[in-house]
Amino acid sequence: MGREPAQEARPAGPPKTVELIWGLLILNTLGSAGAQTIIPLPRSLIQMATMGALVSAFALALLLNLRLRLRASAFLFLLTVLLVLSVISSANLQSGYGALFRCFRLTLFVGTLWLLSRWWDGSGTFVRFHIRMYFVVLVSVAAGLVASPGAAFPDVYGGRLVGALWPLTPPQIGQYAAVIIGLTVLLLLDRRTTRASAAAIIVPSLVLLALTHTRTATLGLIIGLVLAIGSLVMTSAAARRFFSWAVLFAAVVGVGLSSLLQAWFLRGQSQENFSNLTGRAKVWDALLAAPRTTIEQVFGMGLGDKSFGGLPIDNSWLAVYNEQGLAGVAVVALVFVALGGVALLRPPSPARAAAIFLISYCAIASYTEAGLGDASPYLLHLTVAASLLAAPARPAALAAPVVLPTPAVLPTPAARPTPAALRRRTAPRARRTELT
Repeated sequence: MGREPAQEARPAGPPKTVELIWGLLILNTLGSAGAQTIIPLPRSLIQMATMGALVSAFALALLLNLRLRLRASAFLFLLTVLLVLSVISSANLQSGYGALFRCFRLTLFVGTLWLLSRWWDGSGTFVRFHIRMYFVVLVSVAAGLVASPGAAFPDVYGGRLVGALWPLTPPQIGQYAAVIIGLTVLLLLDRRTTRASAAAIIVPSLVLLALTHTRTATLGLIIGLVLAIGSLVMTSAAARRFFSWAVLFAAVVGVGLSSLLQAWFLRGQSQENFSNLTGRAKVWDALLAAPRTTIEQVFGMGLGDKSFGGLPIDNSWLAVYNEQGLAGVAVVALVFVALGGVALLRPPSPARAAAIFLISYCAIASYTEAGLGDASPYLLHLTVAASLLAAPARPAALAAPVVLPTPAVLPTPAARPTPAALRRRTAPRARRTELT
């Protein structure tokens, strides 16, 4: 009664535990294969930690949402369809019992996202969760670099930066750095963070991205920011200024440091090795040329380790085709169509720009990275985009006393006077008549 209406209408933010759940999901998608760490970690121990993080995330999400208040989402519906296809393709055990375990993992992953959908409101809540958690991962990479530079730049990866404390590959580090750089830039343009805080995240992340020599992450960052900021140019003066300065800076750097940028981009590779995408094209050709039955073409071979013939596929679309068939490829394509269509139909806003950045980044990275068909950081990126595109939840109306309609008061007919009453009324008149 005593609170102001504006305070009543303000939606409550998610509990602090939601950020912990998001961090556990990110831990689960870090993977267990990568470079040699300073302290050798058994792969079984890493898998126990990542799987335990996913089980804990699902349990905590279920405790927070015991009433199963879920938010309708085409994105999550399509992920559920992809899960069903994965179970169908894995049921024949062509990929072994590991496929069923991966289906169980994907079930917990998608189920946790469904439980968290209750707190999707179109705000930047999950964007901040995303930046904080991946920045913690990058801090561990920087700590490993300081502790053991030799282990952080192994020869097996061509002198590129890897995770020396947790087994992270250069493409993983580049992906995390590029994503939080782009999201932080958009928060800065929207004045949702200070310049000092943004610089503390952007500058070290740029250094780590440069040390990984990850071309896909760099191109995804540049193209994603161009599309995202371009969607704000007509409505934001800050976006127009940033875009103008960025174009000028890119022109100066491109002219002055062209040879250095070319050397960084080629990474010392020959033209032939660069043209076949570091050997990826050979794996792709072999995968497409492999004989398959009609069932295998439609539903795939079952969830696996995203490899073919012992070599990584490194392409999300071909990995999905190999594991979930053409049906899975169609579902993943619908995910991008649904998110992209909603983003294009929304009016210009910072939330829409951040969603466009994440969607475009995942689309670009899908050409040389796998992960769209299974629990992966790319599905977490798209989940953040879906939360940004969700319509704000309507606040509950103020409790008001229920007023029942009262029946209309109808005029009652006048009661007929009784004979005794008539005599009492006429008696005085009769007396007055006699006196007169």
